[in-house]
Amino acid sequence: MKHIYSIGDTKHYERTVTSADVAAFESGTVHNVYATFALARDAEWSSRLFVLDMKEEHEEGIGTFVNLKHISPAFVGDVVRFEATIDEIEGNAVNCSIKATVGARTIAEGRTGQKILPREKIEKIFEQLKQP
Repeated sequence: MKHIYSIGDTKHYERTVTSADVAAFESGTVHNVYATFALARDAEWSSRLFVLDMKEEHEEGIGTFVNLKHISPAFVGDVVRFEATIDEIEGNAVNCSIKATVGARTIAEGRTGQKILPREKIEKIFEQLKQP
């Protein structure tokens, strides 16, 4: 793991909300707005941008948590701007505070966590868990 970032460093990611991102389930569309699960996916991606730079060739990041408070809606066509800020690096864990905005309006805040591990270790963990 490359230690190239510090507490307080930020990454930004923008996502335009599409119809594929709306709150819809097998029963149909609930609301024609950015779904909480799509918001969480994109929040995790914004913090993963750190991991992509930090992991060595033989390593990979794996998500450990997403804790997000969905405050306000975003509509199809809105551009959502994510700001991920490293608030903790402990061993191989990289945890970030997340803020998502549309213009000046905050639509979500929270935290995400990822760990950077050797790919081989991740594969072994998965294989062990598949065992009956």
